Amino acid sequence: QVQLVESGGGLVQAGRSLRLSCAASGRTFSSYAVGWFRQAPGKGREFVAAAPKSYSGLQPHYSDSVKGRFTISRDSAKNMVYLQMNDLKPEDTAVYYCAADESIVAITTPILDAIDYWGKGTLVTVSS
Repeated sequence: QVQLVESGGGLVQAGRSLRLSCAASGRTFSSYAVGWFRQAPGKGREFVAAAPKSYSGLQPHYSDSVKGRFTISRDSAKNMVYLQMNDLKPEDTAVYYCAADESIVAITTPILDAIDYWGKGTLVTVSS
């Protein structure tokens, strides 16, 4: 069983940066791929970024809308996942969710109903 708790959301001006954190419980967390999703008001949940299982040597994945601005990282020793968000835009406003699954394909496709674990989300608001 894995529990995910996001933090770090808030109100920020366009062009500024914010770092989201996701604290995970569970001794086998390193064996899960992790990802960030977001859901803007009135819209569906969309994929943002994914990091493969720890020590896999594989590269992270990003949606086209955040590539070059957002960076996902994980600290296996601390069971933490981060999303560094730079050059934020008003269209980045959303609730951001942390997710974990044994398969990175479920996260990157994404197959929302198949993803094993979700956090409750943290709100990011970007003002113009």
